[in-house]
Amino acid sequence: MEKELRVIVSGGGTGGHIFPAVSIANAIKAKRPDAKILFVGALGRMEMQRVPAAGYEIIGLPVRGFKRPLWSPSNIGVALDFLKAKRLVKKTIREFAPDVAVGVGGYASAATLDAASQMGIPTLIQEQNSYAGVTNKHLANKAAKICVAYEGMERFFPADRIINTGNPVRQSLIETTMTHEEAVRSFGLDPKKKTVLLVGG
Repeated sequence: MEKELRVIVSGGGTGGHIFPAVSIANAIKAKRPDAKILFVGALGRMEMQRVPAAGYEIIGLPVRGFKRPLWSPSNIGVALDFLKAKRLVKKTIREFAPDVAVGVGGYASAATLDAASQMGIPTLIQEQNSYAGVTNKHLANKAAKICVAYEGMERFFPADRIINTGNPVRQSLIETTMTHEEAVRSFGLDPKKKTVLLVGG
């Protein structure tokens, strides 16, 4: 019998971080139904509602982003919050005893993966964008693996640790039973005409 797998998933702030994080957790659960997964997010941010709605437990940290310019006096409080968050994460890591910590970007993942790597827990980064975020660039040198969706990411990360996995996609998008014709009609469009979808973020 395999040892129980325990995973911390951290990050959030926007749907662009949260939905891939939940997709990663769902994919782990699909392969290892016995896996224990704990999310770590930022208090007051979107993940504190979205993650429990997806069926996962989440711990909230008192973290926020640094103001520009970095020498702004308000960043003293931000730095103190970050140190407090790291203490909370270390306590959580000792109690939860994860096998790995996964970071998807955002304020919370900086404190979480920083603490995890200091405590000898292997860390993995998932970068959704073609231009790496500040948090993931900061954490890259300590990460065991860095999962990316685009070519050329060695300009941000150590090339020997990059894995081109593509972006995690919500299972509900993959497992839909809706046909193309039904989808087009649901938007009041003509299924005989070509449909062009433009998305942005």
